[in-house]
Amino acid sequence: MGWSKGGFSTKIHLRIEGNGLPLTFLVTVGERHETVVFEALIEQGAVPRTGSGRPRLRPQRVVADKGYSSGKIRRYLRRRGIRYSIPRKENEKHRGKFDKTVYRQRNLVKRCFNRLKQFRRVATRYEKKAANYLAMLTLASILLWLYVLKHALVLLNPMSIGF
Repeated sequence: MGWSKGGFSTKIHLRIEGNGLPLTFLVTVGERHETVVFEALIEQGAVPRTGSGRPRLRPQRVVADKGYSSGKIRRYLRRRGIRYSIPRKENEKHRGKFDKTVYRQRNLVKRCFNRLKQFRRVATRYEKKAANYLAMLTLASILLWLYVLKHALVLLNPMSIGF
C-alpha cells in the first residue's frame, strides 16, 4: 500500500460550536505540533448568530488541551479579545489562573470526535490522500448537522416530518 500523504498517522484539528457540532477542521501530519495550525483553525469558520446579523468570525471562548499551551497562542487570543481556558504544561514557568469548570466543556470536543469516528471511513482512514480524507470528514460533519437539525424540527413540530 505504501505511505499516505500524512505519513503513518494523521491528526485532525477540530473546532466545534457550543453544542458540540463541528464547525471546521484541519488535517495535518501526525507528527506536526498543534500550535502550527492553531491560528488557521481559529480564522476558519463562522458562527451564526441566533438573531439577525452577520455571523461571528471569532469565538467568545477557546477551551483547549495542553497541546495548545504556549505563550504565542495565549498572546494571539488576548490580542483578539478571546477568552481562553488552556491548562499549563508542567515545564512552563508562568502559572496563570485556570478555570476548571469551563475546561470541563472540552468533553464536547471528545464527544464530537467519537461521533465522527462512527463513520468507518473517518475512523479507519482508508484514503491515501489528505484531500480525500478531508472530504470524508466534511461529509460526516454534514450528516451530523443534518441529524441534529432533523431532530430539532421534530421537537418543534412532531407532525412536520412524516415517515
